[in-house]
Amino acid sequence: MSIELPPDFAQWLALREPADVAARSTDLVDMLRAALPGGGPLVVHDLGAGTGSLARWLAPLLPGPQHWILHDQDADLLARARAAVPPTAADGAPVTVETRRGDLTRLAAAELAAAELADAALVSASALLDMLTAEELDDLIAACAKAGCPALFLISVTGTVRLTPDDSLDDEIAAAFNAHQRRTANGRRLLGPDAVDACVAAFARHGVEVQLRPSPWQLGPDQAALAAQWFTGWLDAAREQDPELSTRTEEYARRRLAEAETGRLGVMVDHVDLLALRR
Repeated sequence: MSIELPPDFAQWLALREPADVAARSTDLVDMLRAALPGGGPLVVHDLGAGTGSLARWLAPLLPGPQHWILHDQDADLLARARAAVPPTAADGAPVTVETRRGDLTRLAAAELAAAELADAALVSASALLDMLTAEELDDLIAACAKAGCPALFLISVTGTVRLTPDDSLDDEIAAAFNAHQRRTANGRRLLGPDAVDACVAAFARHGVEVQLRPSPWQLGPDQAALAAQWFTGWLDAAREQDPELSTRTEEYARRRLAEAETGRLGVMVDHVDLLALRR
């Protein structure tokens, strides 16, 4: 059972990439850098790699030769990713790239994940955990623990959103959106904003320490296009979850989109970055 992606997903990834880069925790990268083994090439498995945004950001921040294995179910996204990962690390060492196309929900199955990640020195992902089920996440964490390597999971939603200027409908729409994030889709009950807590608990069961850092999007006038696109998707999901909102939010939607398009809408979307390290 694959994760459903919209047809314009590549455009959405390109639009959000600068906001993700601005939000990610460099503090966790400093901790990761100190914990990584020296010697041979660092093998990094990046799950749900999309167009390679995380590899583009992280590879130049890490020293030594690296071999990135980018996992995704979309061949077009993987082709874009392969072409866009920088060729050198922080110290000028070579960075090589391999792509593996496959169903990410199958990769999260315990036996397959353990086999795929056996050579990993690092497992990474960005904006992925909320799209998994509790069982898939448990299996993925078990595989990371078995590999004995750090895991860096970035930009995971918490369910907290703040819009300015505020509106009386904001909280109701946020609640409906969060319920949509936790929906059952094709027989899979998604974790949505519960993913970070579930991930911390899963690592704890394997005796692995977790560090958390906030990584919120802070969207202002310079990110008006992203704010408008995010708002449209946020409201559409809430309306899908609670159809009664459709008629009640028509004027609200027009007003909010006008604010976004003129740079008057401020958006804070809360995320958490997570680094799991075995001490």
